[in-house]
Amino acid sequence: MANLLVTGGAGFIGANFVHYWSAHHPDDKVTVLDALTYAGNPANLRGLDQVDLIVGDICDTALVENLLIRHEIDTVVHFAAESHVDRSITGPDAFVTTNVIGTHSLLKAARKLWLDAGSGRPHRFHHVSTDEVYGSLGPDDPAFSETTPYAPNSPYSASKAGSDHLVRAYHHTYGLDVTTSNCSNNYGPFQFPEKLIPLFLLNCLYGRNLPIYGDGMNVRDWLHVEDHCHGIEKVLQAGRAGETYNIGGGQELPNLTVIEEICVTVDQAFQEDASLARRFPDAPAASGTPSASLKTFVTDRAGHDRRYAIDETKARSELGYAPRRTFREGFAQTLAWYLANEGWWRPLIERAAQAR
Repeated sequence: MANLLVTGGAGFIGANFVHYWSAHHPDDKVTVLDALTYAGNPANLRGLDQVDLIVGDICDTALVENLLIRHEIDTVVHFAAESHVDRSITGPDAFVTTNVIGTHSLLKAARKLWLDAGSGRPHRFHHVSTDEVYGSLGPDDPAFSETTPYAPNSPYSASKAGSDHLVRAYHHTYGLDVTTSNCSNNYGPFQFPEKLIPLFLLNCLYGRNLPIYGDGMNVRDWLHVEDHCHGIEKVLQAGRAGETYNIGGGQELPNLTVIEEICVTVDQAFQEDASLARRFPDAPAASGTPSASLKTFVTDRAGHDRRYAIDETKARSELGYAPRRTFREGFAQTLAWYLANEGWWRPLIERAAQAR
């Protein structure tokens, strides 16, 4: 039996991990620490009555120390982060505070309780990072591996790179048992509707424009969030201390291809379910118009990386990791979840509209 502290566990990836871990490891105790900023939502943990949600800031080192003691934590899974690139361009301070200083706060608490206190308790500090720390690839460049030099291009990716270096340093300097995973673009249930896939999905339902940056040919590797959780599980179970593992979805696609898949899948859903036209009368698909009619091209964002791709050979060979879904399968499941959970996302849309 393990006792986990999951930081950012009320956010998108963190909440999916808590659901995944609770289902696959029901005897383990999970405590969530989340500041419940705009992207953290207690509703993401609904149905997990056995999980303790602590509202607090990872920068509060004393709070973290108290949680490690009180809940006898032996495993930290660190998701808490500011993660939206556009927000990092307009307001980078919060990214440095949460992603760098917050990660250091957690590491200090873990070192104090697990090492300096001399308990001898076996432990693991797993840090969840991103492929964006590696920078941008050319069209013919090999995919990112764990040995690719860091070259972050946005305040977001720079802050994540800083946190990755701190985690590595705490292993090599102090002997803290750490692992890091760098993942590709996640999608799936509970994703806050500012990211591409939920934003465009919901815009199709509302009949709003689909704003495409630049020429739409920026390439990303897409990873269903449950496949990501499966990868983290593999790292926690068999990852070697001090090592980094890249977790990808094996679905390297241009944004235009992703957007076309969203439009086609939404249109098919309306064709198969007549009730959707009544629920979402503003959707082009409600009147038989293709959702693709909403596509519009806008000025590219500053510092927009051209291509990301993940080489997950190390995770496959050492851990037995492999993604279980194609993008088409994963997005169909994601659309079905959003259509079945309007009560989850509609309040978020309404709050965002009121804040404008």
